[in-house]
Amino acid sequence: MFSFLKKKSPLEKLNEKYAELMKEAFNLSKVNRQKSDEKIAEAELVLKEIEKLQQ
Repeated sequence: MFSFLKKKSPLEKLNEKYAELMKEAFNLSKVNRQKSDEKIAEAELVLKEIEKLQQ
């Protein structure tokens, strides 16, 4: 009922950050391949953090 008051877990925050970075990378891939690769590298770091939290 009051889900908007519920705080997100660190895992949920990282998942959202990962999804946002991948979306930005996809959009940049159409314009600037180098910046797209940088965003993918950032997303990979976030993915590693996610994997650490899941263990």
